[in-house]
Amino acid sequence: MTAAPTGQPTAGTALPPLEIPVTRTLIVAGAIASRDYQDVHHDAELARQKGSPDVFMNILTTNGLVGRYITDHFGPTAMLRKVAIRLGVPNYPGDTMVLTGRIEAVDGDTATVRVVGANALGRHVTGTVTVTVPTQAPPSAPAPEGRS
Repeated sequence: MTAAPTGQPTAGTALPPLEIPVTRTLIVAGAIASRDYQDVHHDAELARQKGSPDVFMNILTTNGLVGRYITDHFGPTAMLRKVAIRLGVPNYPGDTMVLTGRIEAVDGDTATVRVVGANALGRHVTGTVTVTVPTQAPPSAPAPEGRS
């Protein structure tokens, strides 16, 4: 985690960029995983008939990638509290989306991070994520009876 010497997030800190190759498999798998069966997310010919040059990523996949970006940075104890995003240009196969972020505010163990995801066409996603990073690890669950 990029943080102050105390181990806590600091307002103004930039998160390192994350490059995500936008593959046809990622687009289709994300649509299937989120049960979004709109043809523009899996059928290139039907997407073209509807005016798109190819299939494109759905918002649920983008939302998941933004969440991954934040939790990869803040660690396994990070808890997403709010993700508020807006889509811009599409993510098409063969492109790369680069996620960047900056911590805007910190209140105790909660940070607000401004996130931008851009590709060759421009900004694909913009938004803010509120994340809580506990100052201490949660207690471990007790071992089942008879085990130690």
